[in-house]
Amino acid sequence: QLSFLTEANTARVQRQKDAPITVVIGNPPYNAWQRSENDNNKNRRYPKLDERIRETYARDSRATLKNSLYDPYIRFFRWAADRLQGRDGIVAFVTNNSFLDGYALDGVRKHLLQDFTQVYHVDLGGNSRKTQRGQKVSNVFDIRVGVGITFAVRHAERAERRLYYCAVPETGKKEDKLAWLARHTPAPLPVTAESETAIAVSDDPIWRRLTPDARHNWLPVAGQALFQSLLPLGDKDAKSGKHGAPQTIFATYSGGVKTNRDEVVYDFGREALLGRVEGFIGAYLAELDRYRRARRRQEEIDVDAFVDYARLKWDSTLKQHLVRGHETEFDPAKARRSLYRPFCKQWLYFDPLLINSVYQQPYFFPTPASEAENRAIYVSDIGYRAPQFSVLMTNHLADLHLCAAIDAHQCFPLYVYAEDGGERRENITDWALEQFRAHYRDAGIGKADIFYYIYAVLHQPAYRERFAEALKKELPRIPFAADFWAYAKAGRALGDLHVNYESAPEYPLREVWALGKAPSYRVESAMRLESAANGEYALVINKALRLEGIPSEALGYKLGNRSALEWLIDQYRVKGARDPNAYGDERYVVSLVKRVVWVSLQTLQIVAGLPDPLAVVPNRA
Repeated sequence: QLSFLTEANTARVQRQKDAPITVVIGNPPYNAWQRSENDNNKNRRYPKLDERIRETYARDSRATLKNSLYDPYIRFFRWAADRLQGRDGIVAFVTNNSFLDGYALDGVRKHLLQDFTQVYHVDLGGNSRKTQRGQKVSNVFDIRVGVGITFAVRHAERAERRLYYCAVPETGKKEDKLAWLARHTPAPLPVTAESETAIAVSDDPIWRRLTPDARHNWLPVAGQALFQSLLPLGDKDAKSGKHGAPQTIFATYSGGVKTNRDEVVYDFGREALLGRVEGFIGAYLAELDRYRRARRRQEEIDVDAFVDYARLKWDSTLKQHLVRGHETEFDPAKARRSLYRPFCKQWLYFDPLLINSVYQQPYFFPTPASEAENRAIYVSDIGYRAPQFSVLMTNHLADLHLCAAIDAHQCFPLYVYAEDGGERRENITDWALEQFRAHYRDAGIGKADIFYYIYAVLHQPAYRERFAEALKKELPRIPFAADFWAYAKAGRALGDLHVNYESAPEYPLREVWALGKAPSYRVESAMRLESAANGEYALVINKALRLEGIPSEALGYKLGNRSALEWLIDQYRVKGARDPNAYGDERYVVSLVKRVVWVSLQTLQIVAGLPDPLAVVPNRA
């Protein structure tokens, strides 16, 4: 490639940099994350460009997690806006559609309307991750993420910022969308002083003019005004003690456990887990010794190129531990019971070196003893992509992706402890207690009552439906229902059901045995749900056993994109060395199926009896 280093080529590159570019057109790649650190295939770093993102898009975003701002297509937007160098011009991109309403991309939306005078966006839809199970969407590129076409125009003579939007009808065939584009692509328009731009005219019926709100939401958020009047569950500024932060119901909260190596630190069987983790720690310490010896020979080492990906499941955090020389010792006492997915407990090796992020979980459930008195409400985090909001209570450490493998969950505990399990403190604030007692004129309301009241509100269908969009933009806010004690009582009943599901009654399903097969309750590969007569379902446990008489209503209790029973079926399968029968009781899984069916029906019955909590407008006086 020496020919690229010629004087002529250098001059060509300089001419390109100096050229007065006024139009940038492209179809940038979109990929914010590599699937696994062990792929060792990170997106290329652009120090100057990424600094521009930090001082613009990231600075003006309310999000805590901002990885998506360094997706290549976002970098292209930043680069293109800067490359116009203050000139009038147009940026036309086909990209991932996530910036249209993504929570972490509020800063991008803000700056697009600062950098350009008019923005036109064609929403081509096609985001399969936002659909209900079984619902079909079409995508012009046959990919899972939504796609859009953006025309960003800078016209210095027009001071007023304008935003126009149109959505292509969602159909089951991408050809329909392509045909729609063909029909609505006009012949080029002349650019005149009177015309809006050469892109489109404001009175074109396909365009809808949008007015962003104060939080830089482009698309209207249903129920936002009323939602803002309710009591905030939590706030990141409030929990960090930032001056001027709003008052909240909970003093603190945190994400669930984020391991980045589930297959290493989780298992149904304690002994299987301990054997695997002991080998992993031994391999890590060997890598640490090899790294230390290499550092004695050379000053700088590229850790991404140095580590052995065949021996260990790496992530960025474990690499940092390696570089900093952190060690750990194998300790069987670190194996803790945890809630991995809804109604699916597994053993977790709870060691901060082996886990990417423990967040504040060591202060919520620091010891097994804390599980006997503490409970926590896990809710869908801001920006969740599952078809619906989810909430679940537990008295164990729980996974970050508790109710949706693609979404994070935030944990709101009843109590908070010191890391050694002492100094128990209530997590419901005194301010919240005052608000509830004053509104209901009831000095008998306690903090635990508020905790369970909240749990019931977050299950109520009218609440979820009315604030479905608002819940994707911020953490839940809580109304004052007409009957506090009806909700507190229902929330306590729901909490007891969900926390103690392993001791719930077994729903009377029929055990049907196959002739000629040796009786067995064990899951041999994966269970299978089948439709049966009279609107019921049957569950095939193995070749010998099927459970019949599952009411169809039981599948109505949803957590994210699955019912409770479907989560159980998905998780309790034999996968590699993982054995869901490793509980020491051959009937455990079959009994669990019956219990979860009973819990599902009871949950739906309790929720159905909850009145609309929004029937009374909150009194904030």
